[in-house]
Amino acid sequence: MSGYSSDLDLNVTDATGNGVEVDVATNLLNGTVRLSLLWAQEIYLHPDDAERVAQSLLRAAAHGRKVAKDRRSGIEGTSSSSQ
Repeated sequence: MSGYSSDLDLNVTDATGNGVEVDVATNLLNGTVRLSLLWAQEIYLHPDDAERVAQSLLRAAAHGRKVAKDRRSGIEGTSSSSQ
């Protein structure tokens, strides 16, 4: 099982048609955000697709902050309840 949750709303491929894809995912354990280029090291985006990637990163950042906050709250709640 992967600890990452990909943004399923993001469907962006390389503007040159070579099949490279972008994946934005949030680590469900610690809230970090992963930006992956699938099948290559670089990608060329049309302006609208670049905006979609940016919006996806913003959604992932918000989700990551929530995961990290929830994790901190859970850890703090655990330590304070054991005192």
